[in-house]
Amino acid sequence: MAWITYVSADGTRTRVDVPDGSNLMLGAVHNNVPGIDGECGGCLSCATCHVYLDAEWAGRLAPADQMELEMLEAVAAERRPTSRLGCQIVIDASMDEMPVHLPELQT
Repeated sequence: MAWITYVSADGTRTRVDVPDGSNLMLGAVHNNVPGIDGECGGCLSCATCHVYLDAEWAGRLAPADQMELEMLEAVAAERRPTSRLGCQIVIDASMDEMPVHLPELQT
């Protein structure tokens, strides 16, 4: 498990214990964290789980694959160099204390 801190666009912080093997989108949705919609349920077809990672953390994770990069073209908020889709980031213990920043809007 890993403690993930979701930081909303207004600065509100929500700390959630997310189980290994789950993903950032499910961690937010299952804990009612506002700011991640996850409309497609994590099947990489909607881009409503867009998140921003800190550069330090982004460099520790496997890079986005081609399908994720294509979906990131459809995000509603500003796309940044560390933009990712939360459904594609699978949690493990090495991510403990990772902050995840949420955009102002998802749709």
